Amino acid sequence: MLVFFFSSRRRHTRCREVSWARRCVQETGVHGIQLMEAKGKDIILLFDIDGTLTPSRGKVTPKMKKFLEDLIARGVGIAFVGGSDLVKLKEQLGEDLLMSSDYSFSENGVIAHKKGKLIGSSSIKDFMGEDRLKKFINFCLHYIAYLDIPIKRGTFIEYRTGMLNVSPIGRNCSQKEREDFFKYDNEHKVREKFIAVLNAEFPDYGLHLSIGGQISFDVFPEGWDKTYCLKYLTDYKEIHFFGDKTEKGGNDYEIFTDKRVIGHKVKDPD
Repeated sequence: MLVFFFSSRRRHTRCREVSWARRCVQETGVHGIQLMEAKGKDIILLFDIDGTLTPSRGKVTPKMKKFLEDLIARGVGIAFVGGSDLVKLKEQLGEDLLMSSDYSFSENGVIAHKKGKLIGSSSIKDFMGEDRLKKFINFCLHYIAYLDIPIKRGTFIEYRTGMLNVSPIGRNCSQKEREDFFKYDNEHKVREKFIAVLNAEFPDYGLHLSIGGQISFDVFPEGWDKTYCLKYLTDYKEIHFFGDKTEKGGNDYEIFTDKRVIGHKVKDPD
């Protein structure tokens, strides 16, 4: 039996059905079934992707995809926001689902699409400048070079348009290695300690660092967290956000606690 732990700042709900999102949204007491039948620009459901709709860097299941497609077909406002770039979001959700949703926000919304059309883009390179960017990257690579962890693979820093993604183990690790590192990191706080060192080394760079997924953390300008996407959703009376990394330091924390949003904590996709 699948167990999904759902909580919001209004109410806590435990759901024991495969159709978790439908029942959980109905049970929040927000608007009951009316929420699911919301039309036009009154209410939008904003979903994190990794750990919420899919396993970390995994693909959406057919059941989950059908559920989301059914909501869209019924006229419910749907948007997706993730820290990964657009290519990875398409791999996880499918291009057809992203195209049919009202909004899709990659890299926390720094890259924004409405009904599949680009409506906004910003660059971390333009924000930092080449010299500062190079200095930051060099420091990270030097730190990783002397970091003593069980294994290392490749692609320790991934440059994205609006952020850097830093992985102590390297993004080329296998799924098993990813899961093993996640357990190791939970005990040894590798990413948390790395972030503390970077914050101390670059206090005046105006950067925010947050842990996301299982093997990495994101680096982006202050204010470029997932709340960045909210500027595109000002026409909605209610924004319901669903995410898993809602604790302080997690990459859903800022948007989950934002006053413009009704936040709902998700344990996992099931």
